[in-house]
Amino acid sequence: MPAEGLNTNQTMRDLLIATNNAGKIEEYRHLLQNIPFKIRTPAEIELNLEVSETGRTFEENASLKALAFAKASGILSLADDSGLEVDALNGEPGIRSRRYAGNEASDEERIKFLLDKLKDVPMEKRTARFRCVIAIASPEGQVELCSGECHGLIAFQPRGNLGFGYDPVFYFPELDKTLAELPMEIKNRVSHRGNAAREAVKILKRLAQSRNDP
Repeated sequence: MPAEGLNTNQTMRDLLIATNNAGKIEEYRHLLQNIPFKIRTPAEIELNLEVSETGRTFEENASLKALAFAKASGILSLADDSGLEVDALNGEPGIRSRRYAGNEASDEERIKFLLDKLKDVPMEKRTARFRCVIAIASPEGQVELCSGECHGLIAFQPRGNLGFGYDPVFYFPELDKTLAELPMEIKNRVSHRGNAAREAVKILKRLAQSRNDP
């Protein structure tokens, strides 16, 4: 759902991945391999910035982060907000996915908290979706949004060590694997972030083309 088109110029050759999450950065390096921008990270440009996720939606939180990093760095910035929505929990944890078990909880503690809430729920009722909204923001304050999701079930116990967050309990019945059991190439094909990133690539290629047009 694009907003006003972003302005780009001849000096805008970099794209800052606006996160300090090493797992997300690694995924985006794979997902954005073919974009006409050089991927930069906050650590590479010595930018130490934490943005409070005070929005009420994934869209608001993604925009807040992308805009904050773009304005602080002067670089076109990409941020996402993503979360898990479990039907048996009326859509929880949703935008509170990272803070579900407390602000300082580890991934393992979040998973345990979630599984405890679902301990009496049978497999057929453990349906869930992962949602991801990506925001691409310019230093001038313009933003474009795109989104993706994937559907599965919440497993009874964690499986796999290739992912992060809730990946070890997000189960794809058709693959008989959790997200954390999938190699990066397959995960990026089926995941919420992969689906959103494919839309983001289209936006970035368009921005690069508009930058190069006379």
